[in-house]
Amino acid sequence: MNDKLVQRLNLLQIAFVALLILLPIAWMVLSSFKPSAEVTAYPPKLLFSPTLENYRTLFGTTPFLHYTWNSTVITVGSTAIGLLLGIPAAFAVSWTRITWPATVTLLARMAPGTLFLLPWYVMFREAGMIGSYWALILTHAAITMPIVIWVLLPFFDNIPRSVLESAQVDGCSVPRILWRIALPLVMPGVVVASILSFVFSWNYFLFALVLSNGDTKTLIAASFNFIGEGASNWGALMAAASLIALPPLVLAFIVQRRLVSGLAMGAVKG
Repeated sequence: MNDKLVQRLNLLQIAFVALLILLPIAWMVLSSFKPSAEVTAYPPKLLFSPTLENYRTLFGTTPFLHYTWNSTVITVGSTAIGLLLGIPAAFAVSWTRITWPATVTLLARMAPGTLFLLPWYVMFREAGMIGSYWALILTHAAITMPIVIWVLLPFFDNIPRSVLESAQVDGCSVPRILWRIALPLVMPGVVVASILSFVFSWNYFLFALVLSNGDTKTLIAASFNFIGEGASNWGALMAAASLIALPPLVLAFIVQRRLVSGLAMGAVKG
């Protein structure tokens, strides 16, 4: 099989995967500009008169900007806590070669959210924190911290051990080695971990649905207000979904070079 044929097959595979990924996104965005009755029409209409009615309904019937602020506060807060706790944890696991703490956090991440929901609800209710930002930030941090740990572990492992041991011989304490030597070397991994944590927290639905109230409801939870038993406003829901998907997409586009290089560096074992 010659090189040109291999390249063409690779291009076809890339085009097929891109089509699978981009087609639902394009469908969502286009549906947000359709009249609500045409969103679920069958056969679907590819030619239609664009309208902003769904966006007018979205901003006219919901405090969308307030929900956006709530999602931003919760996502940024949980990502910051995940980085604050996850970076030292990943370094400690790499330094000591004791992996079971990281495995425990991974098991907690893989477990269904409903497993934690009732205990957390009871705990936050007794503390009077139901409906507070901190209840959602702390629960979302349980999502972001395992991501940070497991993304950064390969980066810390790739740092030559001799570099860290030389710093220790020169009198550096372990915390100083982390913040002055190791952390600057794994900054591409920190960028990757930050983006993934942001996306996972931004899109998480379950905890925001149960632990929030009208003042702290997030975009994901609020968007389901357009789905009811009798009727559903699919046009407004598509408009909400399009706007909700925008911040992670813009963030990934801005830092795409760091994201790709970070993922590649983390995949290479030194």
